[in-house]
Amino acid sequence: MSGDPPGTPAEPGVSAPPAGPGVAPPFAAPPTEGGRSRLWLGLGVGALAVLICCGGGGAAVVGLAVSNVQAVEEQGRTVTDNYYQALVEKDWSKAYDQLCNDARRRESRPEFEQRVATEPQISGFRVGKVDTQTLTVPVNVTLAGGKQEAQTVTLAPDQQTGAMEVCGVS
Repeated sequence: MSGDPPGTPAEPGVSAPPAGPGVAPPFAAPPTEGGRSRLWLGLGVGALAVLICCGGGGAAVVGLAVSNVQAVEEQGRTVTDNYYQALVEKDWSKAYDQLCNDARRRESRPEFEQRVATEPQISGFRVGKVDTQTLTVPVNVTLAGGKQEAQTVTLAPDQQTGAMEVCGVS
Protein backbone atom coordinates (compact mmCIF):
# COMPACT_ATOMS: atom_id res chain seq x y z
CA MET A 1 0.00 0.00 0.00
CA SER A 2 2.82 2.36 0.64
CA GLY A 3 4.02 1.71 -2.87
CA ASP A 4 0.58 2.22 -4.42
CA PRO A 5 0.18 5.08 -6.82
CA PRO A 6 -1.51 8.18 -5.43
CA GLY A 7 -5.29 8.11 -5.59
CA THR A 8 -5.66 4.39 -4.87
CA PRO A 9 -7.79 3.56 -1.84
CA ALA A 10 -5.95 2.48 1.31
CA GLU A 11 -8.75 0.10 2.25
CA PRO A 12 -11.44 -1.41 0.11
CA GLY A 13 -14.68 0.62 0.19
CA VAL A 14 -12.96 3.81 1.46
CA SER A 15 -12.02 6.40 -1.06
CA ALA A 16 -8.74 8.20 -0.68
CA PRO A 17 -8.54 11.97 -0.87
CA PRO A 18 -7.63 13.30 -4.29
CA ALA A 19 -3.98 13.79 -4.93
CA GLY A 20 -2.44 17.21 -5.03
CA PRO A 21 -1.15 19.91 -2.79
CA GLY A 22 -3.69 22.04 -0.82
CA VAL A 23 -6.56 19.66 -1.33
CA ALA A 24 -9.03 19.67 1.62
CA PRO A 25 -10.93 16.62 2.73
CA PRO A 26 -14.67 16.64 1.82
CA PHE A 27 -15.71 17.58 5.39
CA ALA A 28 -14.16 19.34 8.35
CA ALA A 29 -13.36 17.29 11.42
CA PRO A 30 -15.30 18.32 14.56
CA PRO A 31 -13.28 20.27 17.11
CA THR A 32 -12.02 18.14 19.94
CA GLU A 33 -10.24 20.69 22.12
CA GLY A 34 -12.17 22.76 24.71
CA GLY A 35 -15.55 21.09 24.15
CA ARG A 36 -16.22 20.77 27.88
CA SER A 37 -15.14 24.30 28.76
CA ARG A 38 -17.45 25.78 26.11
CA LEU A 39 -20.31 23.65 27.44
CA TRP A 40 -19.80 24.85 31.02
CA LEU A 41 -19.37 28.44 29.86
CA GLY A 42 -22.67 28.24 27.95
CA LEU A 43 -24.47 26.68 30.93
CA GLY A 44 -23.06 29.35 33.24
CA VAL A 45 -24.18 32.18 30.97
CA GLY A 46 -27.65 30.61 30.68
CA ALA A 47 -27.94 30.21 34.45
CA LEU A 48 -26.86 33.82 34.94
CA ALA A 49 -29.52 35.02 32.48
CA VAL A 50 -32.22 33.02 34.30
CA LEU A 51 -31.03 34.37 37.65
CA ILE A 52 -31.13 37.97 36.39
CA CYS A 53 -34.63 37.54 34.92
CA CYS A 54 -36.05 35.82 38.01
CA GLY A 55 -34.22 38.14 40.38
CA GLY A 56 -35.58 41.20 38.58
CA GLY A 57 -39.10 39.79 38.66
CA GLY A 58 -38.77 38.96 42.36
CA ALA A 59 -37.54 42.46 43.11
CA ALA A 60 -40.50 43.92 41.20
CA VAL A 61 -42.96 41.80 43.20
CA VAL A 62 -41.35 42.87 46.49
CA GLY A 63 -41.41 46.51 45.35
CA LEU A 64 -45.10 46.31 44.49
CA ALA A 65 -45.95 44.72 47.83
CA VAL A 66 -44.04 47.39 49.76
CA SER A 67 -45.62 50.25 47.81
CA ASN A 68 -49.08 48.71 48.26
CA VAL A 69 -48.60 48.49 52.05
CA GLN A 70 -47.40 52.11 52.12
CA ALA A 71 -50.44 53.22 50.10
CA VAL A 72 -52.83 51.42 52.47
CA GLU A 73 -51.11 53.01 55.48
CA GLU A 74 -51.25 56.49 53.95
CA GLN A 75 -54.88 56.20 52.84
CA GLY A 76 -55.91 54.70 56.18
CA ARG A 77 -54.32 57.52 58.16
CA THR A 78 -55.75 60.17 55.82
CA VAL A 79 -59.36 58.92 55.90
CA THR A 80 -59.21 58.43 59.68
CA ASP A 81 -57.77 61.92 60.13
CA ASN A 82 -60.46 63.42 57.84
CA TYR A 83 -63.22 61.60 59.75
CA TYR A 84 -62.08 62.79 63.18
CA GLN A 85 -61.30 66.31 61.95
CA ALA A 86 -64.90 66.56 60.67
CA LEU A 87 -66.16 65.38 64.08
CA VAL A 88 -64.01 68.01 65.86
CA GLU A 89 -65.39 70.68 63.50
CA LYS A 90 -68.93 69.32 64.03
CA ASP A 91 -69.24 68.85 60.27
CA TRP A 92 -71.36 65.70 60.55
CA SER A 93 -72.05 65.53 56.81
CA LYS A 94 -68.33 65.53 55.98
CA ALA A 95 -67.74 62.80 58.58
CA TYR A 96 -70.57 60.74 57.06
CA ASP A 97 -68.91 61.05 53.63
CA GLN A 98 -65.88 59.14 55.01
CA LEU A 99 -68.00 56.07 55.81
CA CYS A 100 -68.04 52.86 53.78
CA ASN A 101 -71.16 51.61 52.00
CA ASP A 102 -71.93 49.03 54.73
CA ALA A 103 -71.91 51.73 57.42
CA ARG A 104 -74.14 53.94 55.25
CA ARG A 105 -76.61 51.06 54.81
CA ARG A 106 -76.74 50.55 58.59
CA GLU A 107 -77.35 54.23 59.30
CA SER A 108 -78.73 57.01 57.08
CA ARG A 109 -77.15 60.47 56.99
CA PRO A 110 -79.85 62.05 59.24
CA GLU A 111 -79.58 59.18 61.73
CA PHE A 112 -75.78 59.47 61.80
CA GLU A 113 -75.88 63.24 62.23
CA GLN A 114 -78.41 62.98 65.08
CA ARG A 115 -76.41 60.24 66.85
CA VAL A 116 -73.01 61.97 66.73
CA ALA A 117 -74.54 65.33 67.73
CA THR A 118 -75.82 63.75 70.98
CA GLU A 119 -72.62 61.80 71.82
CA PRO A 120 -69.79 63.37 73.86
CA GLN A 121 -68.05 65.87 71.57
CA ILE A 122 -64.48 65.29 70.41
CA SER A 123 -62.10 68.20 70.96
CA GLY A 124 -58.87 66.53 69.81
CA PHE A 125 -57.41 63.27 68.54
CA ARG A 126 -54.19 61.51 67.61
CA VAL A 127 -54.22 58.85 64.87
CA GLY A 128 -51.95 55.83 65.46
CA LYS A 129 -50.28 53.42 63.03
CA VAL A 130 -52.49 51.56 60.56
CA ASP A 131 -52.45 47.77 60.97
CA THR A 132 -52.39 46.67 57.33
CA GLN A 133 -53.27 43.07 58.24
CA THR A 134 -56.52 43.83 60.10
CA LEU A 135 -57.16 47.26 58.51
CA THR A 136 -57.62 48.89 61.89
CA VAL A 137 -56.30 52.19 63.24
CA PRO A 138 -55.97 53.11 66.93
CA VAL A 139 -57.04 56.67 67.74
CA ASN A 140 -56.49 58.48 71.04
CA VAL A 141 -59.44 60.83 71.44
CA THR A 142 -59.81 63.80 73.77
CA LEU A 143 -63.44 64.52 74.60
CA ALA A 144 -64.86 67.93 75.56
CA GLY A 145 -64.05 68.30 79.25
CA GLY A 146 -60.61 66.69 78.88
CA LYS A 147 -61.45 63.01 79.25
CA GLN A 148 -59.23 60.74 77.12
CA GLU A 149 -60.51 57.67 75.31
CA ALA A 150 -58.94 55.03 73.08
CA GLN A 151 -60.95 54.15 69.98
CA THR A 152 -60.27 51.75 67.12
CA VAL A 153 -61.33 52.57 63.57
CA THR A 154 -62.05 49.70 61.20
CA LEU A 155 -61.27 50.44 57.55
CA ALA A 156 -62.46 48.85 54.32
CA PRO A 157 -61.54 49.47 50.69
CA ASP A 158 -64.24 50.97 48.47
CA GLN A 159 -65.34 48.32 45.97
CA GLN A 160 -65.30 50.74 43.03
CA THR A 161 -62.37 53.05 43.73
CA GLY A 162 -60.21 50.96 46.07
CA ALA A 163 -59.82 53.95 48.41
CA MET A 164 -59.94 53.29 52.15
CA GLU A 165 -63.11 54.24 54.05
CA VAL A 166 -64.17 54.21 57.70
CA CYS A 167 -66.40 51.19 58.29
CA GLY A 168 -66.76 51.32 62.04
CA VAL A 169 -65.51 52.82 65.29
CA SER A 170 -65.27 50.95 68.58
